[in-house]
Amino acid sequence: MTARLAPSMSAAVALTASAALLPALAVLGELRPSWVALAAYAALCAAVGSRSRPSAAALIGSAAWLFHNGFVEHRHGALDLAAPAAEGAHVLLLTAAALAAALVTAPRRPRPGGRYDLAA
Repeated sequence: MTARLAPSMSAAVALTASAALLPALAVLGELRPSWVALAAYAALCAAVGSRSRPSAAALIGSAAWLFHNGFVEHRHGALDLAAPAAEGAHVLLLTAAALAAALVTAPRRPRPGGRYDLAA
């Protein structure tokens, strides 16, 4: 069984990976608010979430949102909450991607009672 990343390490990895995604988006010409950039950050959240504990999903989603809002949507590192409902939806989408990946890849623990769920 492989060890899963702690929430603090997951946040650090998500921040680093989010920063590394920016030059790739720049090469593609997607440093603008588009579905491609949001999908790229959602995929990044799913990738980091798959190696993390489910409790780290909120940190992963928030870290990705910081870079998406600051460098993709509003450029030059300026965070803006002009449309709070839309930004809330972005945070929820990114967090949900990380949480779904973390839950799908979570190790299964044997239930008490074995195969037939009988208590000993």
